[in-house]
Amino acid sequence: MKKGLAVLLAAVILAAPGTAAAADWYFKPSKNHQPATTEPEYKALLKKYDGIYIGDITKKEVYFTFDNGYEAGYTAKILDTLKKEHVPAAFFITGHYIKDQPGLVRRMVREGHIIGNHSWGHPDLSRISDEKYKMELEKLRQAYTELTGKRSMPYLRPPRGTFSERSMKLAQEQGYISVFWSAAYKDWLRDQPRGADYAYMQIMKRMHPGAILLLHTVSSDNAEALPRVIHNLKKMGYHFRSLDDLTAKKQLPAVFW
Repeated sequence: MKKGLAVLLAAVILAAPGTAAAADWYFKPSKNHQPATTEPEYKALLKKYDGIYIGDITKKEVYFTFDNGYEAGYTAKILDTLKKEHVPAAFFITGHYIKDQPGLVRRMVREGHIIGNHSWGHPDLSRISDEKYKMELEKLRQAYTELTGKRSMPYLRPPRGTFSERSMKLAQEQGYISVFWSAAYKDWLRDQPRGADYAYMQIMKRMHPGAILLLHTVSSDNAEALPRVIHNLKKMGYHFRSLDDLTAKKQLPAVFW
């Protein structure tokens, strides 16, 4: 009961005009592979500041996104699977990751994946100053350009999914699309592996048309389960799209799709 009141209070505070209050992103799973939902206040902010958390819920399309705060030895295997199955993905990286794993970042780019900004030092972007906020994003973007020669980095995933209206406004002003998610599970605890079957079941039960799926590459369970997830999604009629496909759909008339 206390948790429910806290969530409700956070939503009310977040909705207040001009507030700087922070909120933690979350989605509401539905049964029988129906699309997930979230709070109306969150949807309103996403619409206002061009953020996304879900794709076209009338089509069996899925968007794979991975958060890469640090490397645990499983990303290469994930990339192997994506390459073999011709599946695009977005990898949201930090400053630590780009310094520690430049070879993997180059490989992601070489194999056609999107590199997203997950900030330089993984702070709570909703609570730092405007100056610090801009530095966190720009320092990562500059390092990415120096490493790959690529200048475009249009997607931002706030660390821990924490956001506020101010932080989303700043993201838009810096040229970023804030990317949240409509499917995920608790997969980031490395000391609590539960096996590939568990990961598979958790991912599949949350799958729905238009899903933006969040996974963490530090999970050995995810790396082991991914081939089976992809194979069975294909059998179910799903198609794998990139975030670029999704944002293009938002900008172009429906006749092009």
